[in-house]
Amino acid sequence: MKIYTCKDRLEDIMTCIYDAWADALLIGHDQIRLKKEPIFQATLLDEYIHVDGDSFKAEKVTRSIRRDISSRAYLYVYYASLSAEEDALQAIYNFLRVGFSMGAGVLENYTNPHVMRIIELYRSVGNENHHFREFARFQSLDGRVYVSHLEPKSDVIMLVGRHFADRMPSEYWMIIDDNRKTICVHPKDGENYLRYLTDGEFEALRKTEECEDEYTGMWKTFFHTIGIKERENYVCQRNLFPIWKRKHAVEFKE
Repeated sequence: MKIYTCKDRLEDIMTCIYDAWADALLIGHDQIRLKKEPIFQATLLDEYIHVDGDSFKAEKVTRSIRRDISSRAYLYVYYASLSAEEDALQAIYNFLRVGFSMGAGVLENYTNPHVMRIIELYRSVGNENHHFREFARFQSLDGRVYVSHLEPKSDVIMLVGRHFADRMPSEYWMIIDDNRKTICVHPKDGENYLRYLTDGEFEALRKTEECEDEYTGMWKTFFHTIGIKERENYVCQRNLFPIWKRKHAVEFKE
């Protein structure tokens, strides 16, 4: 078995699919597996092939999906590529095998397990994006820059960033993914862009959570004042706002 591996980035993922597919045409799709890195436990009898991103190959895969399947199918693939699930890359590959044979109607083929898996990943990433749009808390640095720290399981900060770009277009803000050390930057009246942080940059930006402004205290006071003690339901609260998502929510900090 040949196992193609790549970093968890869209360009690398699409390039990995390109190279794996080219090899599969020679040895068969069933002899190919794809996994995101890091690989925590390698098997002894399989051959591991690392793939680096190639913009030309990635664009060819993207263009083929949109042309030969549909733009909607590409959206599902894109969301699945952001998933933290271990089988996400293999699920994309399996879906594309079905999609290129069926065409635009593939997403209505609900009896196919590969189609259902890509739909599950799409919904899971979409739900996480929706949750973190609600759970993002910005802190003001000298009234000039707004910073939010998140730790999502899936790589959703650019999706979250699109939401806030529409609502705060004339503000300079940053959303930082502490798990992946990446940052979505929005210049004032500009377009969002993604950056990968160095260790030094990440450590410096982590200190921004120690900063507080007048609205931080006001929000904490509002949160604790508006609650009705007789109607407290911590089980329901944990269901709606899971504990692992609260780490950077100011209202839960002492």
